[in-house]
Amino acid sequence: MPVMAVPDRQTLHDRVLGVLGPAIAGGEYRPGDVLTLERIEQQFGVSRTVAREAVRVLESIQLVVTRPRTGVTVTPTERWNVFDPQLIRWRLAGRGRDAQLRSLTALRAAVEPAAAAQAAVNATDDQRARLAEVGRRLDATGRAGELDKFLDLDIEFHGLVLLASGNEMFAGLSDVVAEVLTGRTVHHLMPPTPEEKALRLHALVASSIAAGDAEVAEVAMRGIVAEVVAAVADPELR
Repeated sequence: MPVMAVPDRQTLHDRVLGVLGPAIAGGEYRPGDVLTLERIEQQFGVSRTVAREAVRVLESIQLVVTRPRTGVTVTPTERWNVFDPQLIRWRLAGRGRDAQLRSLTALRAAVEPAAAAQAAVNATDDQRARLAEVGRRLDATGRAGELDKFLDLDIEFHGLVLLASGNEMFAGLSDVVAEVLTGRTVHHLMPPTPEEKALRLHALVASSIAAGDAEVAEVAMRGIVAEVVAAVADPELR
């Protein structure tokens, strides 16, 4: 008698989240709309346990709240944990992508230049050396058009700058910046090869942090983010 495969509970939970999360984040459900565990079970053909697990994740991001005798209620957007990487991913995949990109890019413009300036003062020797190495590899992969490798290095580069700033609040935004960089690549919002100016500015950020020049590091990072701001504002520049 053949052995039947038992669906992995985590896979089922991810499947439910993969539909409900983007639907709520994309506005298909409005604040005040009510779901029930029974409805989730029936819609996805899952157990009560799996439905509860999916709802717990949505609650942790504050997309929904569970009330006795009411059910699972969609919350207003101002209550959402907008810094949650999973929510950012869902919003970038939906129809609100442009608005999400603009708000996230504005956040980067406010934080990353200041972080670069602080990194020039506070970075450890190991962080300065690693940033220089990542900057060199970033330039090489960018010029070669190796976008997957470039993305990984770009995420590491910006995360390093935030971490090296010595400011734990800045460092805590690393995952947010990583989602923005990933989202632009995944949704084909990046040029086929990185702009020459952007590559030069990344190299300048790395060298100025290595040299301890806070002013140049800040200006160079501001230039990087300004290019992103322009690209987000004008689809022709993406």
